[in-house]
Amino acid sequence: MIKAVIFDLDGVITDTAKYHYEAWKKIADELGIPFDIEYNEKLKGVSRMESLCLILDNGPGRDSLTLEEKNELCERKNKIYKELIGSLRPSDVLPGINEFISELKKNHILIGLASVSKNAPEILNRLELRDSFDYVADASTVERSKPYPDVFIDNLINLGVNPGEAIGVEDAESGIEAIHRAGMKAVGIGNKKVLKDADIILSTSKELSFSLLYTSLEMTMR
Repeated sequence: MIKAVIFDLDGVITDTAKYHYEAWKKIADELGIPFDIEYNEKLKGVSRMESLCLILDNGPGRDSLTLEEKNELCERKNKIYKELIGSLRPSDVLPGINEFISELKKNHILIGLASVSKNAPEILNRLELRDSFDYVADASTVERSKPYPDVFIDNLINLGVNPGEAIGVEDAESGIEAIHRAGMKAVGIGNKKVLKDADIILSTSKELSFSLLYTSLEMTMR
């Protein structure tokens, strides 16, 4: 029986991925490292430090900077990113999400958030969605980022549900892996080739519905 749905944030609830890209692009340009939309796909769903290391891998290598220098770059990237998300409004919630959340609440389904972003609480507040979630876990509440399952397991513990009673919703390959490693079923939103391991793949968040989850996943969870 489905008792909880746990959402990723970036690319599922709202499209802040473009702001991450713009911020990292500025850092990469300053370092003289090639960085484009295609390479940015590698950064989806991973931590800030790992994102920087992946960018460095496309240039002089992740060992080319000291830890202190890396931390400074991560902080600068986050400052740029926070300036960009300052314009977020409730209208920036992706299509279908508000309706899906309302549908889940009507069916007494618990709602969690599993984000690798330490800015998750601020983003939810700007979107006026904080009160819609029963529990929020982000990079500040767990040690290991996706594809480790920690952020989803943290949700399961605090929501009081078993892995077989919960569904995760993600737009990144690392997120799908994290959901499965937590013992949950996964719904992928986006590129079918990238999200091929998800149990259900949808093109957009607008396709999300409780009836879809029930008919497609409920029977396999028993």
